[in-house]
Amino acid sequence: MLKRTTVLLLVFVLVASFALTGCGGNAGTDDPVDVEETEEVEEAAEETEEAAEEAADDNWKIAIMTGTVVQNEEEYRAAQNVQEKYGEDHVKIMTYPAKFMDEQETTISNVVSMVSDPDVKALIFVQAIPGASAAIEKAREINPDLLVIAGTPGEDPKMISDKADLVFAMDEIGMGTAIPEQAKAQGAEVFVHYSFPRHMSYALLSARRDLMKETCEEIGLEFVDATAPDPTGDAGVSGAQQFILEDIPRKVDEYGKDTAFFATNCSLQVPIISAVLEEGAIYPQPCCPSPYHGFPSALGIEIPEDKRGDLDFVIEASREKIAEAGNEGRMSTWGVPVAMMFIEAGADYAKAYIDGETDGKVDEEVVREKFETFADTSVGMKLLDEGGTKYDNYYMVLLDFLNY
Repeated sequence: MLKRTTVLLLVFVLVASFALTGCGGNAGTDDPVDVEETEEVEEAAEETEEAAEEAADDNWKIAIMTGTVVQNEEEYRAAQNVQEKYGEDHVKIMTYPAKFMDEQETTISNVVSMVSDPDVKALIFVQAIPGASAAIEKAREINPDLLVIAGTPGEDPKMISDKADLVFAMDEIGMGTAIPEQAKAQGAEVFVHYSFPRHMSYALLSARRDLMKETCEEIGLEFVDATAPDPTGDAGVSGAQQFILEDIPRKVDEYGKDTAFFATNCSLQVPIISAVLEEGAIYPQPCCPSPYHGFPSALGIEIPEDKRGDLDFVIEASREKIAEAGNEGRMSTWGVPVAMMFIEAGADYAKAYIDGETDGKVDEEVVREKFETFADTSVGMKLLDEGGTKYDNYYMVLLDFLNY
């Protein structure tokens, strides 16, 4: 605002100076007007007007709501990457509480706090936890024109797609087939699925679980539906993690080492990877597939400052640790951190929208371009079709496996 005021003041001064000079210099004389001087003043005025427009165009901000480092570090780091790319003046970051189920008002309050800034043109919400729709609705009361991107939604498709402009999710239904098949290819005979009632109340997660069970039956895997403590419940994250560390050895004793383990919650991935590696079992994929998700912490990989953001370094370091433990070929993930892709590619899409480079708020071609630029590979992308109900803004992605 200060820049714009300054340049407009300069325009006024130039115009006023020209008027005074013209009137005073020619008063009572027949001296001709200095055409060259007039053109210079007009050009200067045009330049300052252009500068004012550029200053106004530069008043944009993207707000990012993501989880804490404890819930999912890579999502928070992705938000930091966006802030580093575009600058702190243009990117605002806030987190939702770790116990978001009990503190939805805090989530709403944080979102409202960010979008109350009139320069905020886009809101990126990853993960779009329960309560995200209510927060987005409040945000739109403040800024109806806000572009809203919701990634990894934790609410029913109809609810979140009605509130957000774009929804990005992993192809949970596609994974219902892909993950058991990957486990089978890794030598699994049993497939253990850890979750809890809150997650099983989500339509997509429940449908994926059912499809996993069907796929296991079709390809000859025994499916075990196991219940773990909810990390947002009374036991908290630490209690849920301790349960996993104790339960996986019990499951391996019961079913053998050729048992694959999968859990629906982010904070359970580190203990699963640790226990699977210790027991020599099978781990086809984290809930949010990524080389960063769970592997560095569980494998004790320290990332030097100059290697932060170096995906190849993390992949090779993980591969070496897994090989040293003798579990090569029995653990895998996606080669691209999908949650980070939703945030970083989502921010690039938001900037393109702000700059008028998209066909409205939903431009599939530009979405795909931003995803594939981030992933440096082709990305499977399709609209969600839920029992004949097709959502025209709900995109699901699926990538190939990275085998360690």
